[in-house]
Order: sequence, then structure tokens, then C-alpha cells
Amino acid sequence: MGNHVLIVGAGLYGSVMARELTDAGCKCCVIERRNHIGGNCYTEHVEEAGCHRHAYGPHIFHTNSEDIWNYMNQFCSFNSYVHRGKSLCKGKLYSLPINLSTFYEVYGVKTPDEARMRLEEVRVQTGDVDNLEDWCLGEIGPELYELLVKGYTIKQWRKDPRELSASIIKRLPVRLNFDDNYFRDRFQGIPIGGYTRIFERLLEGVSVELEVDFMSDRDGWMSRFDHIIYTGPIDAFFDYSEGLLEYRSLRFENEILDTVDYQGASIINCGDIEVPYTRTIEHKHFDLDYSKARTLVTKEYPQDWYEGRERYYPISTSNNAETYQKYRELAVSLDLPVTFGGRLGQYKYFDMHQVVAAALTKSRQLLARDFKSFKKEN
Repeated sequence: MGNHVLIVGAGLYGSVMARELTDAGCKCCVIERRNHIGGNCYTEHVEEAGCHRHAYGPHIFHTNSEDIWNYMNQFCSFNSYVHRGKSLCKGKLYSLPINLSTFYEVYGVKTPDEARMRLEEVRVQTGDVDNLEDWCLGEIGPELYELLVKGYTIKQWRKDPRELSASIIKRLPVRLNFDDNYFRDRFQGIPIGGYTRIFERLLEGVSVELEVDFMSDRDGWMSRFDHIIYTGPIDAFFDYSEGLLEYRSLRFENEILDTVDYQGASIINCGDIEVPYTRTIEHKHFDLDYSKARTLVTKEYPQDWYEGRERYYPISTSNNAETYQKYRELAVSLDLPVTFGGRLGQYKYFDMHQVVAAALTKSRQLLARDFKSFKKEN
């Protein structure tokens, strides 16, 4: 193959690309702005609590694809973790995703038929299901929306829910049985030994340079490689020429507590608007290891993004969609030897299995064309 490829970012998209292209005979160099590999999936072991801290917020791997599951199992083994959520609002705990337990907790109904009838009574049809609030009112009614969605959403996005796309909330299942498994995918778990181990294996034999800012010498880097896999912010790549894409950022407060089990679950959402954090995370529940008498708890606070803070969540509004489309068109018109990928490069929230699938598909396309016609790839 002989192609010399620069991969900007050692997150999941970039690391899978590096593995696939290296195995196909390309010479790959990975540069990473942070001081570690793994992107937002990065985990570190906290000895005092006997668990791995999900440093950038919790990540739960799940997929319906046996191919993706088998691919990931080349680099790690997964435990049997199953995600069952809870939400705390007005001093009461509710089951998430919304299921028959939730309907009982809110309405006192006990059967699927009773829950179905109550939903029909409380739903409010607005005629506009494109925005988050109206979609929720039409699907679950005002009481469940106010308890479980509205406060959390306003804190998370700092936007009126009517300004946000309904696509954000459609990920939340609504079930009329007692199934509280958040993900119905066939495969689910947390990597034994933490996520960082996956990236160490994905990047074996690949040149990796940490604490390197691609944008500080973009043209210089591009001149030295045949092709660039860019997983950074697409607007930054083009010097924000078409406008700034909006993100939400996060802040974490970590505390080690002298108890075996603080909250009995890995994640408890907080729906009260007056409480500034959106959820509490108890990391040992991800590892399924309760051998230590202490535990690590994290409170997650949403915050505005500005340059210098980490970008976490693209904000799904029509204005941002239009701005991103301008960058896509610009990338095509300039006919650059660059593939834009991942959450920041494509300005889209992805689950991990979607990132892996996208990287595998793109790497195969590039290899099949020997990196030609990259204009069509962006």
C-alpha cells in the first residue's frame, strides 16, 4: 500500500482507523492533543476505591452487531454489566428507561393495559413533533415529561426544549412491561480492566505522539502525509470560516467515600432543575467489583463550552445543522486529502458501536480505492 497516513486524535474512531490501516500496510502516525490515548473513553484505575474511573463520563458498550462485538473482543474481554437507570426528582426515585415500574411509581397502574390506557389519557398532541418538548408531550404526557425529562434537558443543554431536535430524546425507550434494561442490544458490557486497555491494543505498533496540537501547524502536517484522518472539530479545521458550531461541556467533581456502596446503582439522574448537576456516577458498579470498602462517586455538571474547555455534546439545532452542512460542502469543494470522522469531525453524537462501525467502513473504502477519490468521502 505504501500510503503515509496521519491520524489526528487517539479516540475510538482514530484508533480503529490506525489499527485497520496499519494492518493493511499503511504507515500511520497518530497525534493526540491530550496527554493520553482513548479520547473520551479514557479510564484510569483508582486504587483506593478498587475501580476504574470513567474520566470523561460513563461509557457503556452495547451493540446488536455480532461483527462489531467480535471485533471489539479481539482487544478486550467484557464483563456482564447491564445498564438499569434511575432518576431522582422531588425526593423520589423513578425507574429508567420508562417502563411499567415507572408507570406504577407515577400513576399506580400495575398492568400493561392500564399503562397503555393512562398514556392515551395523558398524551398531548401538539401537531409539531420535531422539537423535543412537543415530541415528549405527544409520547409520554406532561407529568412524565416534567419529572424525568424537562429539568434534566434544560440543565444539560441550557436551551428551551422546544429549540432542540426531538432526535435527542428518541433514544429514551418507553416500555409497557417491567424490562428496565436500558439497552435492548444483544451484546452489552464494560471492558474488564477498563477502556484504556482497548486503545493500548488498538495502537500496538503504531507511532503515537501525545500533547501535539495539529492546528498549531496544520499546513505543515498536511504537507508531510499522503492522507489525513481528522477527528478534531471540523469548524476548527477551517478556522471557523463558516461560523462556530455549538457544544456543551462538562465538569466533574470526584469524591472517595468510606462506604462499600453509596447509591446502589452506577448512574442516578437528577431531574430537579434547582440542583446544578445532572447525575451522580458510582464507578465500581461498572466494574462489578465490590471488594473494596471505599467507593468513588462523581457528580456531573453541564457547563457552557468555550475555547479551552472540552467539547462533549454537539447541540442539535437547525442553525448548527446548517452551519455543519456548510463545512461539509467546503470540505468537498476544496478536494482535500482529508477524511473527517468521529463525533467532532462529523458534528454528531455517536454511540461507541456506531463509531467502530463507521471507522471500519471508511477504512475499507479508503483501502479499496487506494485513498483516491477522497473528495467523495467527506
